[in-house]
Amino acid sequence: MAFESINPANGELLATFPAWNATELEQALSQVAAVTPAWAANPLEQRCTLMRKAAQILRNRRDELATLITLEMGKLLTESQAEVEKCALTCDHYADNAPRYIADKLVHSDAGKSYIAHQPLGTILAVMPWNFPLWQVFRFAAPTLVAGNTGVLKHASNVPQCALAIEQVFLEAGFPEGVFRTLMIRASQVKGVIEDTRIHAVTLTGSDSAGRQVAATAGAALKKTVLELGGSDPFIVLEDCNLEETVSQATTSRFLNAGQTCNAAKRFIVVEAIASAFLEKFKAAVDSLQPGDPMESSTTLGPMARNDLRDELNQQVTDSIAQGAAAVTGCTPQKNKGAFYPASILDQVAPGIRAYDEELFGPVAIVIRARDENDALKIANDSRFGLGGSIWTADTERGERLARELQSGCCFVNGMVKSDPRLPFGGIKASGYGRELSWHGMHEFLNIKTIWIK
Repeated sequence: MAFESINPANGELLATFPAWNATELEQALSQVAAVTPAWAANPLEQRCTLMRKAAQILRNRRDELATLITLEMGKLLTESQAEVEKCALTCDHYADNAPRYIADKLVHSDAGKSYIAHQPLGTILAVMPWNFPLWQVFRFAAPTLVAGNTGVLKHASNVPQCALAIEQVFLEAGFPEGVFRTLMIRASQVKGVIEDTRIHAVTLTGSDSAGRQVAATAGAALKKTVLELGGSDPFIVLEDCNLEETVSQATTSRFLNAGQTCNAAKRFIVVEAIASAFLEKFKAAVDSLQPGDPMESSTTLGPMARNDLRDELNQQVTDSIAQGAAAVTGCTPQKNKGAFYPASILDQVAPGIRAYDEELFGPVAIVIRARDENDALKIANDSRFGLGGSIWTADTERGERLARELQSGCCFVNGMVKSDPRLPFGGIKASGYGRELSWHGMHEFLNIKTIWIK
């Protein structure tokens, strides 16, 4: 079997890559295991220098890598360029801050000297998705490699060119061969890699069903996991918000990357007093989005990443309408060549409707009407997910109070949810556990060791 790189905008086959057999996988794992001790022993300063070089390569090759992202998974070219820039920023962040993040921490105790040391675990397996094919990997790889771990990547099967390009960036930066390897393997081979004694921990970004499988396998092998899973982030609109700004941010947050973002706003929970006005302006903004070739600057909504994902989304929408949701706009598949789905809004979404209970991973916004702020918060927390959320109000103290009560890994007041290398990112409930980014993400894959000296 082969991995196929297909342009979702037109269905064109771009390239094929053979999947590895058992021998090829064994050779790669052996190579990584052989270089792991020497990489851990490499001075931190040298590891940081190499990561800065990786950042510079990303910037130098921004347009080339962005074009590859867009061709393989359909993201708007401008969004792909921003993704590459963010990867470079994150590489620089860890190169600049790692000495502070992982420095020994002196602790006063009954010892003559006691402190906490932060030491690498070994080789970390990353199982990554296609929706941010570079960013998802670099936000794991930058802190992991700088900390002295090695990394192996099992990327999504529909972005093989991006997967291989990431490995080349590290090699071009001067990282020793084997410090980071892309494994060209099928999903069925992941279980065996997790169980391999040369793998010391696992990080996964993906669906909660995939997270449960990875966690079960890693748990049986007593290996740590970090899971960043699905989300159905609430976007709470209160009656005193700046309506124009709120609608503008709502449109961006939902339809960025054709709605295929874990921490995108998905549930628009609007208090009844402002619901009609919000929906009128929101529909106008959504209807103004221009679908088309993601390489063209005039396009503001690209295709979804694959035809099967578009069809799955449409089934969720169709079922939700049959269960009582109201189609405000869109909600009917386009007949264009490619994996396009129209920018859509569902109103009158209530418990018992698929769109209320499930994550809709595509360009569909759902509107849920609330009586007041207390009802809005209750609805927001009535979800098995808990990744992020946002609150829109002119009263920032009110927003902060509600933010503390929202069941999520992060909450933004008057701003759309985003990830930032300076701040930890991750979820609770079915959105996973553990954190990426900031010093928290670096510490996830370090041995936090107590050293006590009399």
